[in-house]
Amino acid sequence: MSKVPLIRIRTCNKQEVSVDGDYVLYWMITYRRATYNFSLQRAVEWAKQLDKPLVILEALRSNYPWASDRLHRFVIEGMADNALHFSKRNVHYYPYVEPRHGVQKGLLKQLASKACVVVSDDFPCFFLPRMLEAASSQIPVRFEVVDSNGLLPMRAAEQVFARAFDFRRFLQKNLLPHLAEVPKRDPLLRLKLPLLKSLPTKITRRWPKSIPNDLLAASDGLRSLPIDHAVQPVMTAGGSRAANKALRVFLASRLPIYGSDRNQPEQEATSALSPYLHFGNISAHQVFDELTTLEQWTPEKVAVKSSGSSSGWWGLNSEVESFLDELITWRELGYNMCWQRDDYDQYESLPDWAQWTLAEHASDPRQHTYSLEQFEGAQTHDRLWNAAQRQLVREGRIHNYLRMLWGKKILERSASPRDALHTMIELNNKYALDGRNPNSYSGIFWVLGRYDRAWGPERPIFGKIRYMSSKNTARKVRVKRYIEKYSSADEQDQLIID
Repeated sequence: MSKVPLIRIRTCNKQEVSVDGDYVLYWMITYRRATYNFSLQRAVEWAKQLDKPLVILEALRSNYPWASDRLHRFVIEGMADNALHFSKRNVHYYPYVEPRHGVQKGLLKQLASKACVVVSDDFPCFFLPRMLEAASSQIPVRFEVVDSNGLLPMRAAEQVFARAFDFRRFLQKNLLPHLAEVPKRDPLLRLKLPLLKSLPTKITRRWPKSIPNDLLAASDGLRSLPIDHAVQPVMTAGGSRAANKALRVFLASRLPIYGSDRNQPEQEATSALSPYLHFGNISAHQVFDELTTLEQWTPEKVAVKSSGSSSGWWGLNSEVESFLDELITWRELGYNMCWQRDDYDQYESLPDWAQWTLAEHASDPRQHTYSLEQFEGAQTHDRLWNAAQRQLVREGRIHNYLRMLWGKKILERSASPRDALHTMIELNNKYALDGRNPNSYSGIFWVLGRYDRAWGPERPIFGKIRYMSSKNTARKVRVKRYIEKYSSADEQDQLIID
């Protein structure tokens, strides 16, 4: 039956399909989009086979870790886009934003009790794996989760790769057949299914359907929710429409300078797609599809040799190959670890050599030591670091190159490596739109040696961990206007970049 690759489908319980159910239920939790979505496509396949209506539940709980106005608004903007799209398709879309802690409990169970089969998203990070496991015991029918995270199915690589080089070699040997397995652009287009007139009133009365646009427009829409109101929304809008606009801008004006200027903090040359990829507003398959169509790429251009090199394999220019390495190798390297190791976010998951060298230097004197609160408030002596932290707080992002420096200086200026890890996770997950993601954990743990090697000379505090300094960074890339943009008023006369 399935056109979705079987390697991407995982059954979470031992229940059977109920042919007497009222509908097929797609529980949308990660891939918050209507296009290029293997999970939605799988739900459509079940609905067509069973000749049943399709119900799409997209819920947003209030008590997830780091829940805030910033994250909630981004998700709800995506829900508004989905509501518009699904209103033009032959499905029943049910958005639900939890108004108070705990009142969402029971909604999935009630919807599943009327379903033939339940399909959801297989995301290996944050609280979602535990949520799926808990849900599997409450769903009385077949429960499947589908991997629509990246170009390589997560379970196509059954080992954890310690280096990007080794993972890249694996991709070069194994990725091409999977590139032919592309999710449908719009699996609901011209879809003919029975249409569900309404859900049972005992469900709709207890859990009234949310209207995303009303929540966004109401003066007290977000303020009425039990979330962190101190972390404000940012200018970056959420949703599929904003994601598609960002992709168009990148392909038209930023891709030509991506290879040369993406490390320049004062130059907008990055894709700006990571928040949309994280929240599932856009698919890596769509990005790859539109990019390779633009470049008139075909698989015949791929080099035969699988060298592990980050360039020369795709048969494309350096800017495109550089971006593809970020989109596929570095992004999916984190997924490779997260689905196989439950401790991906724990200090003990670091390579042995990194733990050893950090332990040797854990008691080294620190010239400057800051608390979590001081880091969060950008209250350090280093203007460049402070600027990066303020960008994170104000905009929900740090320029990609400075994000590495941001982490290295937290390691250098924390009381211990474990304190540094806690600070990085807390600040990144609280403020970054693309936090709480396998790829963001890769970046945080790279600071402490994951996916890296031992470096010399051995240094205080760092030991053999790769070292970075603000002064060297300021020499390599242009930061003067960046610092001015994100400086506070009382820093204007300071010149310190340490």
